[in-house]
Amino acid sequence: MKTKTIKKIGFILLGLFFLVISSCNQYATRKYNVHESIVLEESVDFTQGFENLKDSNENDEAYKEIIENTFKRVSLAPLSTFSIDVDKASYSNIRRMINNGQEIPADAVKIEEMINYFKYDYQQPVDKHPFAIHTESGSTPWNEETQLVKIGIKGKEIPAESFPASNLVFLIDVSGSMNDMNKLPLLQKAFKLLVSQLRAKDKVSIVVYAGAAGVVLKPTSGKNKEKIIEALDDLQAGGSTAGGEGIKLAYKIAEEHFIKNGNNRVILATDGDFNVGVSSDAGMKELIEEKRESGVFLTCLGFGMGNYKDSKLETLADTGNGNHAYIDTMQEAQRVLGTEFGGTLYTIAKDVKIQVEFNPAKVQAYRLIGYENRLLNDEDFIDDTKDAGELGSGHTVTALYEVIPTGVQSTYLKEVSDLKYSEKNEGVEKAKYGDELLTVKFRYKKPKEDQSMEMVHIHKTDTEKQISNDFQFAASVAWYGMKLRNSQYIQNQSIEDIIKLAKNSRGNDEQGYRAEFVRLMSSYEKVE
Repeated sequence: MKTKTIKKIGFILLGLFFLVISSCNQYATRKYNVHESIVLEESVDFTQGFENLKDSNENDEAYKEIIENTFKRVSLAPLSTFSIDVDKASYSNIRRMINNGQEIPADAVKIEEMINYFKYDYQQPVDKHPFAIHTESGSTPWNEETQLVKIGIKGKEIPAESFPASNLVFLIDVSGSMNDMNKLPLLQKAFKLLVSQLRAKDKVSIVVYAGAAGVVLKPTSGKNKEKIIEALDDLQAGGSTAGGEGIKLAYKIAEEHFIKNGNNRVILATDGDFNVGVSSDAGMKELIEEKRESGVFLTCLGFGMGNYKDSKLETLADTGNGNHAYIDTMQEAQRVLGTEFGGTLYTIAKDVKIQVEFNPAKVQAYRLIGYENRLLNDEDFIDDTKDAGELGSGHTVTALYEVIPTGVQSTYLKEVSDLKYSEKNEGVEKAKYGDELLTVKFRYKKPKEDQSMEMVHIHKTDTEKQISNDFQFAASVAWYGMKLRNSQYIQNQSIEDIIKLAKNSRGNDEQGYRAEFVRLMSSYEKVE
């Protein structure tokens, strides 16, 4: 009798166990009124419910490897070619690590994204082109033997009322890994900022994905803000992460409701921890390359920590005609989806490429600071089939080159054999281009066109021109980024000197971001 009772209890407990696990697996898809879905597996996988139960202290973040750019001799490589990068995710991610007292991985430090986090006082374009070009040069604060060149782009600011109608698809990760307060709950609040700015002619759809992907809000006019916000409020996290299927469904919805001459965009919000279906960086790249042909742009918003997959989101944004931001606080959400709403969501130029040619009579060698993952082959510059970065309304983009002037001895340059067949025209070069340091060429396409246009800007040496606060501040950010990465090219390692330079060049700092940068450096110095 006792044995039978024990067996009955055992069967009851076993049944309850399977019931709980089954409900956990199906929670994400049962929670919502799903209008359309992609189901990955018909059979129940009882291990799914436990895959996100990791040690809270475990750090499983992933960053793409960065190999620092080296000096190149102008005599051997006179051209430097790269794609612009408007992403700013690296800086806000580093800020999160500093505020949490964490060690900063070298590959998390993308110097170009740190520099481009800040606004610079560049003049608006005045001609037919959608952006203006500015250049400046001066001494390098971390190396007395080199010079620094700053190249800046200012995108045309389009008034919000002039934006075309938007067809937006919110693609939201509601898997179990998004359950933390700095993930889905922060995401929901952030998206409400965006919703508050929608107009009646704009429409929003919401696609979610966990173990499966589904549509929880069909295209809804921006005038029905309460309905959109209600759909956001209903979201809850649970299950595995079928990111690839979510992307396919989001693009399908965007294409079905495509607005000709409108702003068609998928906005992906996730920690990037895809683990079901297409999930590798290479697989995601291939998927997005196929989808970008539809004319739908992509914005990637990263959330959370511990399992944040920066490498995956960077791959998606770079491949999908898009941009990438990391949102660590409501302050950053306000910046990305509020203050810079137009730059984040409205593209004014796509496939923007830069090619710099250095004058060998003035420059012996050069190196591009940052942009390691955005380098292009020289021949890619005029190849309109090669993808490059996008520029949004009002965006500024800044790039720095460190150059070794002609005649300066440097330990960074190794001896090379003389070239037999290259003519030496130094006398001709000095006579013809004596005051030119470099020539910058820009290529871009209008958002709806496939043929590029070119702009040319010549930068001449001017020793009497006063160096701007923007130049000095950008240099301080680059200097700090190089220090975080343990760069081999810093002669002056003094953190006090970096902080002093940044503090003295804050200039007009209305939002206080530059002052915050100084505080972050000071606080991180104390915990190192």
